[in-house]
Amino acid sequence: MSDSWVTLEVDRDPMDVYVARPDAGGLAPGVIVIQHAGGVDAFIQETCDRLAAAGYVAAAPNLYHRQKDNILGEVADMPPGPERLQRLMEKLGKFNDDEIVRDVQATLDLLREYDEIGASPIGVTGFCMGGRVVFLAAARVPGLAAGGMFYPAAMAMPWGIEGPTPIEQAEAVACPLIGFFGNDDTNPTPELVAQIDDALTKYGKEHRFHAYDGAGHAFMDFSNPHTYREHAAHDAWPKLLAFFDETLKGAAA
Repeated sequence: MSDSWVTLEVDRDPMDVYVARPDAGGLAPGVIVIQHAGGVDAFIQETCDRLAAAGYVAAAPNLYHRQKDNILGEVADMPPGPERLQRLMEKLGKFNDDEIVRDVQATLDLLREYDEIGASPIGVTGFCMGGRVVFLAAARVPGLAAGGMFYPAAMAMPWGIEGPTPIEQAEAVACPLIGFFGNDDTNPTPELVAQIDDALTKYGKEHRFHAYDGAGHAFMDFSNPHTYREHAAHDAWPKLLAFFDETLKGAAA
């Protein structure tokens, strides 16, 4: 596995992208990895590395690239808690759905430039706000073959625009989805997960959801001992890989 940082230009602004590539030769599908509130941090980079080890070219764009503050640097050493969460929410409040769609599209275009991907399918996965972006991208970014979303937050509100919420765009979802949720989560709550499920079912969209008792938000994040839940994380990861093997590697074959 090899990793590197690549810089793209989106909306005349530089956007850094962490890219991890498998060592094995031959064709490999791509996966866009969408950050959580902490940005493209150790957890997101490790997720890319794990996908590369499983035979995917993984790329994680820094969706904060338009924001020129240093909040991530300031909160990096802060313990989890209300103060840290408030600072991160300040950054999330500056997002714009239309801009995020362009960032994901630019990352997809980047992956298409790698020889090992060629015409192989490209999927997307993400955590927290990133899970929300997975749903949004599945509805608005052409060319995605599969999406894996983990505890997508803020699904019932638009970001920075007057347009529809992600849930209200369910009819436009154009690829299979897999979702992973904690039954103790408050964003999304189990009730909201049921609404997402109902919206996808209403429009006949292929999806499969998994929910875990004893797990809340960010149960995959090994860097946060307050939220990490080993039983859920160890069950969800192989299910994600099996889904991508079916929808991406299977389609490539």
